Amino acid sequence: MIKLFLSTILMVVMILPSAFAQEENKEAGYQFTPVIEIPHTSVKDQNRSGTCWSYSGISFLEAELLRMGKPEFDLSEMFVVYNCYQYKAEKYVRMHGNTNFAGGGAFHDVTWVIKNFGMVPNNIYDGLTLGEDLPVHSEMDALLKSYVQTVIKNPNRELSPVWDLGYEGILDSYLGEIPETFEYEGTQYTPQSFASDAMGLNMDDYVEIGSFTHHPFYEKFIIELPDNWLWDEIYNVPLNEMMEIVDYALENGYTIAWGADVSDKGFVSKTKGVAVIPDVDYTEMSDAEISKWEDMSESEKNKELYKMDQPGKEKEITQEMRQINFDNYTTTDDHGMHIVGTATDQEGTVYYTVKNSWGAYNDMDGYFYASKPFLELQTIDIMIHKDAIPKHIRKKLDIK
Repeated sequence: MIKLFLSTILMVVMILPSAFAQEENKEAGYQFTPVIEIPHTSVKDQNRSGTCWSYSGISFLEAELLRMGKPEFDLSEMFVVYNCYQYKAEKYVRMHGNTNFAGGGAFHDVTWVIKNFGMVPNNIYDGLTLGEDLPVHSEMDALLKSYVQTVIKNPNRELSPVWDLGYEGILDSYLGEIPETFEYEGTQYTPQSFASDAMGLNMDDYVEIGSFTHHPFYEKFIIELPDNWLWDEIYNVPLNEMMEIVDYALENGYTIAWGADVSDKGFVSKTKGVAVIPDVDYTEMSDAEISKWEDMSESEKNKELYKMDQPGKEKEITQEMRQINFDNYTTTDDHGMHIVGTATDQEGTVYYTVKNSWGAYNDMDGYFYASKPFLELQTIDIMIHKDAIPKHIRKKLDIK
């Protein structure tokens, strides 16, 4: 009996540390509670293609259709890519190659294509002609650039009148020919009639907002980014008003297309599910910590600084910090994403819920949470419906 009692005590002693460890692990890391959840379509995967701008722009417009009470649509990202690549080539040749030519783009590329060429559903045109399940564009991107570079070298001493047909043939081979007509749910459409009749969105209702001091506030300017091949303009507002627009939009049921830099070490959306700007202060270290710190390599220091095992203090972001990072190429137009709501962590801090276009690449099924400081510092621009802008800011921007 005594042996049985002692065995039981021993088992309890052995189990308790494990139980406490499990409970501690359960509470470790970031814990999020949804606050605002705006209807949107499922996560897609851009795979090995530089087309985040198309995926996020399309995702944003699909959510707009839901907001307006329309059925759920799965629109073709590659229809946008095809049309943009076709007209990028024309501009590149006319500029003698003195402009950017690559697979990247911007949100306004999506609205420009829909306004000028229409749209088709993804099941009508998915751009997958090589037997793959997801986009793989490296070879196509390289071949298209080589082609237009050859054209501008002008080996015939005058441009061939059919160079664009050969270029279009490459696009047709890699992405497929654009359908002139198609049937969708029992109705015949052209791309233009599908955009106007089935979708019914007014592309002029969508505007882009940024916040930079090298141009006047409350005016439009051509944002100086390599992928802005259309030379399109965005509205410029102070940082606090840009964030006011973000919050107002989400609180009133509007999602946001978000262009940002994701190269900062605080962008750990795969391993931690967050994007943050930790407030790291060397002066707060103890003597022992400083001694250890000085012995570390730079890579070890970075790992130590950005462990982010749980929510912590973040930097206070200023307008000047934003501008310095943009001027120094620290903040560039890395990635297009889609903000679809908000959430709070276990300490009550608000984050923005972001839908990515990398498939289910993390434990959050392709979503992550970006802090307010991350948006303040890393945002290049946002695209929103003009009604998602507070009236007093719309008045300053003269948006009707």
